[in-house]
Amino acid sequence: NFRNEGVSPRHNPEFTMMEFYAAYTDYRWLMDFTESLIRAAAMDAQGTAVLTHQGRELDLSKPFQRLTITEAILKYCSQSNKRYEAAQLEDAAFIRAELKKGGENPDSPTLKNAGLGALQLALFELVAEEHLWEPTYIIDYPIEVSPLARESDTRPGITERFELFITGREIANGFSELNDAEDQANRFRKQVEQKEAGDEEAMYFDHDFIRAALEYGMPPTGGCGIGIDRLVMLLTDAPNIRDVILFPHLRREEE
Repeated sequence: NFRNEGVSPRHNPEFTMMEFYAAYTDYRWLMDFTESLIRAAAMDAQGTAVLTHQGRELDLSKPFQRLTITEAILKYCSQSNKRYEAAQLEDAAFIRAELKKGGENPDSPTLKNAGLGALQLALFELVAEEHLWEPTYIIDYPIEVSPLARESDTRPGITERFELFITGREIANGFSELNDAEDQANRFRKQVEQKEAGDEEAMYFDHDFIRAALEYGMPPTGGCGIGIDRLVMLLTDAPNIRDVILFPHLRREEE
């Protein structure tokens, strides 16, 4: 894969991704499968599911914890020297103020017109994400930041989506696929509106996807993507993504 983004110990513009899909499954099945897959990979690579990563123990043998975005904020914000009450996380103005204190620009195209769910996600990324050392599924993402994920049957505005974090890094992203062509088209239209308003992360309207997949009757499906480079970093105790990718970016040779 390629993303026109910066280089860091955790990021590289070109990276390896494994994506898989399974018909007649959902995000719960995907979480169970992904957990088993990563645990088996650790056993094959190191002979144990209890690893040492950068001098700290990393236990992949226990069931991975599952938290919502707000649950994770409340549990881990103290490690960022913050204290929140649950009611505060339902207040968009309060979250905007906290994001500003943390150095985020609440008037940026991404956040200016963001709803409560997107603001909660931004706060999670600011005060909680880096502290998710043990394997943790963050589940039930808001629909406004999950344009391809199926909406929950029982909780409007919430999707059947997860992201897996280990050692503070996103390792996997998966969801029950949205297979309703009309619903997907409406979401693409909203994404186009956001992109026209300046949100660079918003998606384009994918007409081919609507016609070639959804209108022809894609069955209920679960889909997941796993960052192979980051997974290999975990399994080999590598501190930098450059250590595990085949062709890392190199500095230009001085003449």
